[in-house]
Amino acid sequence: MVLLSAVVENYLPIGGLRLPAEIGKLVINGSKITMQQPRLAGFTSDSRPYEFTANSAQQDITKPDLVELQQIRAKIAMADKSMVHMWADTGLYNMKTDMLTLNDNIRLVSSTGYEARLSKAVVDMGKGSVVSDTPVWVKLLDGDLNAKRLEIVDKGDVLRFTDVTMILQSGKQDGKAGPP
Repeated sequence: MVLLSAVVENYLPIGGLRLPAEIGKLVINGSKITMQQPRLAGFTSDSRPYEFTANSAQQDITKPDLVELQQIRAKIAMADKSMVHMWADTGLYNMKTDMLTLNDNIRLVSSTGYEARLSKAVVDMGKGSVVSDTPVWVKLLDGDLNAKRLEIVDKGDVLRFTDVTMILQSGKQDGKAGPP
């Protein structure tokens, strides 16, 4: 096992672009390379800032297109200048297809008061789309939405839910809403 402890400035190829990234400690064990605290920051094609970090990223040199991610965190500015923060326990990024599959305890929170929880989502980084074929819970400003499927297209401009149950509340919220 080899441990490289210096912080390395590098460029990661994502979606045909070479983006600056910060890679912390590298551990090489057999055919696997583990990066501790990788960080990627930049701007979307429409100039919105984003930042993406993970506790670790692991790549098997026998499967160079796949990167396994642990404890993922991200934040992105939306077109209306609000911020969305995202957390997920695990993920798998396929560099060849530019697809990110998020798994386990996925949570999205917007600065405008919306919140969503999912257990699996597939993100097409190139198209800016998201699909979840597992149950989704969304806290709205005046209620809750539960759906069996979620599709986000047109870089977030269109959200489609399938098999929806919605509970709307009138009056003051007590802030105790949560997923079933």
